[in-house]
Amino acid sequence: MEKAGEKMKIKIKIKPNSGKQEIIKNEEDYIVCLKSAPENNKANMELVKLLKKYFKKEVKIKSGLTSRNKIVEIED
Repeated sequence: MEKAGEKMKIKIKIKPNSGKQEIIKNEEDYIVCLKSAPENNKANMELVKLLKKYFKKEVKIKSGLTSRNKIVEIED
C-alpha cells in the first residue's frame, strides 16, 4: 500500500467465480473473492462496487483491467 498525494494505491488479487464476496487483508495487499465471472467487465464492476462499500471512498482500477492482479487507487 502506498500513498500518492491524496490518493492511496493498493495491490489486489481477485478470485472471480468464488460464489461469495469477501475481502481478505494480507500484510501488503488484499485478496478479493468475487461472485462474478471475469467476462464483459462484470468482475471489475463488482470489485469497484465492493471496494467502495468497504473503504467508503471513491475507487478506480489503475492497472490490471484484464488481469487477476490489479492496482486500485482510493481517493482520500
